[in-house]
Amino acid sequence: MTDRQVPSSDFLKAVVADDLPLSSDGEGAANLARLIALTRDSDHSNRDWATFLLASEEVDSAAVRQALLDAAGDEDPTIRAEAIFGLTRRDRTLALPLVRKALDDNVVAFPIFEAAALLADPSLVDGLRGFTGPSDEPYLDQCAAGALSACESGVPRTFGLEPLTGPA
Repeated sequence: MTDRQVPSSDFLKAVVADDLPLSSDGEGAANLARLIALTRDSDHSNRDWATFLLASEEVDSAAVRQALLDAAGDEDPTIRAEAIFGLTRRDRTLALPLVRKALDDNVVAFPIFEAAALLADPSLVDGLRGFTGPSDEPYLDQCAAGALSACESGVPRTFGLEPLTGPA
């Protein structure tokens, strides 16, 4: 990690280094609650990292979903996109309108394409078409094309993180 990529929170640094457990019980539950709280931190780097880590985490609960839903309204488009991707893994019904709305923007962060590919919903096809390139970001063009393909075929593409099944 470069200095620019490091969260200011020592707690988040420890989570990134896998030095602290995150789970729904015991010490991991206290750490998870702290991670959730940091999704609302005033420090941008902490909010960004906490949302990213929470979205990628395998734990699912009502508190996790609410934190991600709240973060989906963040002022920062990358944080919003990370939160929407995390919601997509947990509740496609809740995530679908958020992905649809995000695709209405002129600029879309990579996690939105991940979310669209995971949803593989035909209603996203028109929104994705405008992002399939070519642009000055070939990798994003490729991700958008993959998401478009998934939505056209109805076959989800996971980018390595599977949907979660857990409590609502």
